[in-house]
Amino acid sequence: MLSFNEAIQLLHKGNQSLKIADKGIEIAKSERGKLNAFWYPSVQSTGAFVHMSEKIEVKQPLSQFTDPAKEFVHSIIPDDQIISSILDQIGANTLIFPLAPRNLTTVDLNAEWVFFAGGKRIHATKIGNTMIDIARENRAQVDATQRTLLAESYYGLKLSQEVVAVREEAFRGLQKHYENALKLEATGMIDKAGRLFAQVNMDEAKRELEAARKEEAVLQQALKTLLNVNDPVVITPTSPLFINETLPPKEEFIQSVHAGNYLLNQLSLQENMAKQQVKIDQSGYMPNIALFGKQTLYSHGIQSNLLPRTMIGVGFTWNLFDGLEREKRIRQSKLTRQTLALGQEKAKNDLTVGVDKLYTQLQKAQDNVQALNTTIELSEELVRMRKKAFTEGMATSTEVIDAETMLSKVKVARLAAYYEYDVALMNLLALCGTPEQFGSLSPAPSLIGKGEKTITND
Repeated sequence: MLSFNEAIQLLHKGNQSLKIADKGIEIAKSERGKLNAFWYPSVQSTGAFVHMSEKIEVKQPLSQFTDPAKEFVHSIIPDDQIISSILDQIGANTLIFPLAPRNLTTVDLNAEWVFFAGGKRIHATKIGNTMIDIARENRAQVDATQRTLLAESYYGLKLSQEVVAVREEAFRGLQKHYENALKLEATGMIDKAGRLFAQVNMDEAKRELEAARKEEAVLQQALKTLLNVNDPVVITPTSPLFINETLPPKEEFIQSVHAGNYLLNQLSLQENMAKQQVKIDQSGYMPNIALFGKQTLYSHGIQSNLLPRTMIGVGFTWNLFDGLEREKRIRQSKLTRQTLALGQEKAKNDLTVGVDKLYTQLQKAQDNVQALNTTIELSEELVRMRKKAFTEGMATSTEVIDAETMLSKVKVARLAAYYEYDVALMNLLALCGTPEQFGSLSPAPSLIGKGEKTITND
């Protein structure tokens, strides 16, 4: 025994589509975390072993020192030869100062923190938040879609069970008529053809009953699959097929669609993302300013007086010309935003047409039920009169069977009208983004007879 609200609870527990949509929200949150990572400094450790073909050293010729000395000696002793010869020999040599060997090893810790990026990170964070909102809207849309499928399956099963009951009633009526035909044939009040006609129609009613039972089994399995129920149980829907005598004005549904439709909300959020992307592309004209630092953890072959172990500083990068790539990105982002704005307008028009179509289906179902209720009353009275006349020999078997068949068809048609109303109502509410209101529009036991009508086995 399963009510529609209980079926919704089962749907939220085991439906695979909803689980996939939940994962989509988690993915969006992770993506936002990736975008927020740009607010934090980056710390990297680097290391290298280098083998060079030559040593790093400073070579200084001594002649630049001995030549001035020779000039000074000649100024004091013009004819000096001994000292000049000694200075020439010294100046022919080169003084070599080694700085680093051929093999070098270093392990460094580097840190960088961009504290100004032209606003890129602020807009990227907004995009990340919007991505989560889009994922949540998608999850809500999936939920509405699954609720619609549930309404179709749940009330489809309820419809099939009601149809089975109608077919059983028709079969019992024709079976009783066949028994009466046998008795009248025995007394000579009807001929064999009349009895055979009653038997053929009884067999046809039995075939329709078996077909209805098979259809019920198919819908039973479809509902189990949607609810992810694997137990070998038989689900019996307890919420009745219903129809409301009155509906809110169509304009209220149109306003609700424009305000709460999932597709419109997602397009609006995507347009906001495109707006933020335009600002990110425009910030490409601004420089990036960052603090940086370096700490050498291990060094072999490089003296600290040549390369300090610790360094900190501030630097910037400014892309002055990139072949007009920034301008093209900005134009593309603006075109994307304009396309999404046009898509919203088109979606509003399409959704308005959808509301008109579904609202018309609701009104049509209401009209059909009102007409069929009167037809059923007349058909029941006709069946009663034909059966009484048949037992008295005043009506033929064909007349009785025609009345029974007509009553059965009208009852099935009324059931179908109730089903079409319930499914159309759920589709309309899902289109408006308020599928949860379906429960408030379906009748509670205390409301039956106060504005809502339900249908049960006659």
